[in-house]
Amino acid sequence: MVEGAASHPHQRWALAVTESNPLWLYFLLVAGIVALPGMDMALVTGSALAHGRRAGFAALGGIVAGGLVHVGLGVAGLGLLLQAWPALFNGLLVAGAAYVAWLAWGLWCAPALAGPDASAAPGRPARQAFASGALTCLLNPKAYLFGVAVFPQFLPPPGASATDWWARALGLAAITASTQVAVYGGLALLAGRPRSAPRPHLQRGVALLLAGTAALTLAQAWRA
Repeated sequence: MVEGAASHPHQRWALAVTESNPLWLYFLLVAGIVALPGMDMALVTGSALAHGRRAGFAALGGIVAGGLVHVGLGVAGLGLLLQAWPALFNGLLVAGAAYVAWLAWGLWCAPALAGPDASAAPGRPARQAFASGALTCLLNPKAYLFGVAVFPQFLPPPGASATDWWARALGLAAITASTQVAVYGGLALLAGRPRSAPRPHLQRGVALLLAGTAALTLAQAWRA
């Protein structure tokens, strides 16, 4: 009976999903990716350094919202379109690199905050930081490919009910969002804490990190 069950392709896939790809494995994978320095991390840190914790958390909110859109579009198959149409992938790379370079320039030129009210500085509206976070996330084509290469491996097999399928998809989205909040939220708290004196070198260091990320992204688009 075990041999007969294993011979069915859908059942073999179900075993792979439930035994080889549990949710804790997805969490470890996402945590490793989120913890790596990149556009999102630099944007949250830079926003908090330049405009206070409120801006840092607003940028984080935009990134989480963009990540949820990635999940939905990945499920819908947009990542497959990016794989099939390299020009669209390269276009997103160039657009993302240009936008991140613009953010880096703005962060480089922004005055460094200091004083007891730095964490609540109104220099940058929260909605602008939120929009920057969402747009930076949505212009990252690698996130769409992640939805194609990784996300489906943790979904139920085709024979599963719609309830089970959406429950697992929402669970994966919740893991992604909560991991981003934990990692980037901690950075926003640290970078946006009140300071007795401005630290422009930290702010400009993050700006250089953003500029370097933009340059690497543009180089990848050029090689492709």
